[in-house]
Amino acid sequence: MVSSTEPRLFCVPPPPADDESAPRWNPPDGAPPGPWTIETAYRFCERMATTHYENFPVASRFLPSHLRPNVMAIYAFARTADDFADEPRYENRRVESLDRWEQLLELCYHRDVAHPVFLALRDTVRRHNIPISPLKALLTAFRMDLTKKRYATFAELRHYCLHSSHPVGQLVLYIHGHQEPELHRASDEICAALQIANFLQDLSVDTPRGRCYLPEEDLVHFCVSREDLLAGRHTRSFKELMAYSVARCRSMFLRGRPLIRKVEPGLSMELEATWRGGMAILQRIEDLDYEVLNFRPTLEKKDMAGIAVRSLFSFGRRFIRGEV
Repeated sequence: MVSSTEPRLFCVPPPPADDESAPRWNPPDGAPPGPWTIETAYRFCERMATTHYENFPVASRFLPSHLRPNVMAIYAFARTADDFADEPRYENRRVESLDRWEQLLELCYHRDVAHPVFLALRDTVRRHNIPISPLKALLTAFRMDLTKKRYATFAELRHYCLHSSHPVGQLVLYIHGHQEPELHRASDEICAALQIANFLQDLSVDTPRGRCYLPEEDLVHFCVSREDLLAGRHTRSFKELMAYSVARCRSMFLRGRPLIRKVEPGLSMELEATWRGGMAILQRIEDLDYEVLNFRPTLEKKDMAGIAVRSLFSFGRRFIRGEV
């Protein structure tokens, strides 16, 4: 029988019987054994978040203070798994580490786990009734990163986003109490658009490493060869491909935009700034005439300031009209 305090949106199989008698402390990340309390576990996640901050909305000024520890717990879970897939110190044991991380994830949905990340994560999923599926999806994406370097079709690329970017938005919505399917669908569009915009932004970084997030079907259609990409040739065909890719990504942002008006003010302002930042990256690529094979386009401080101001004015107009 499931307690009323347990999450209700998922069904996680119980751990194997022998897991209960197995040694409790064998963390793949090498976290110290504690002892840990909920408070010290959250502080551990906070230290990780503040020292590794990236694009996850951990340090947002718009995030309510009572939700900040929960976002940091999820970030710590995802950041550590990402390290398993990327960091040199996990070479030759990446798959094993991700598998063990998933075992600990499943275990924390049944009982306390003597690990700071999973103590904080268990408290978070219980407080906000978060299903396990988006957390497991992130681990699937990290496993894909180990072997998948090219994508045959755009649908295949979206399948990757289903695991790598959709869960981030879903988890943020869950923490803010939003379980409405229509909001999650809009979030999926924004998160996938952000991921793909980042791929287009990072061509000069990913291509020399053997990664290509331009679908093979698009390369063939626009007559762009891998040799052109590796040589950094900004041919007319390549620019046509990039114009098409940018337009397609922009349409995804536009499909997700209604989400901004359907959530509470703090989250709305965060989403507005994130949405405008993604659109600004696409505009930056266009302004460079799509010549991004030898240079990574970035937003300057004045661009970020402009995004913040426009987001604030947009929110103000909606507030005056009574839309928030």
